[in-house]
Amino acid sequence: MRSTEETATQRSAPRLIAAAAAADTALILTFAAIGRDAHSRGESVAGVLLTAWPFLAGAAAAWLLLRVWHRPLAVWPAGVAVWLGAVGIGMVIRALTGQAVVLPFIIVALLSLAVFLLGYRLLVTGLLRLRRSRQRG
Repeated sequence: MRSTEETATQRSAPRLIAAAAAADTALILTFAAIGRDAHSRGESVAGVLLTAWPFLAGAAAAWLLLRVWHRPLAVWPAGVAVWLGAVGIGMVIRALTGQAVVLPFIIVALLSLAVFLLGYRLLVTGLLRLRRSRQRG
C-alpha cells in the first residue's frame, strides 16, 4: 500500500491536480494583488488580472511542458518548474506586451513567487509526512 505522501506526490488523483492548479492560480493572483496594492494601483479584479495574466500563462506553460500534473506537490521538479515558468515566461510576455520589466521587479517576483509556489508545496508535503509518521504509531 502506498503512503499518503507517495500517493500525493507521485501519480496524482484529479482532485489533487485541480487543488494544486487552483493553489498556484490563487497564489499568483495574490502576488499580483499585493504588488498592485503596494504601488497604489488599486485592487480591481480587472487590474489584478491584467497584472497576473503573464505569470499565470507562464505557470500554465510549465504545467503543460513539464507535465506537472504527474507530481503536482513535488517541490522538484514540479514546484521549481511552475515557479520559474511563471517568472521567466511571465517576464517575457510582459516585455512583449509593453509592460514594465525592471531588475528590482524581477527580483521581487522571483522571491515572492518562490515563497508562494514552493512554500505551500513544502508545507503540504511536510504535513503529509507528519500525518504518515503519526499513523505508523
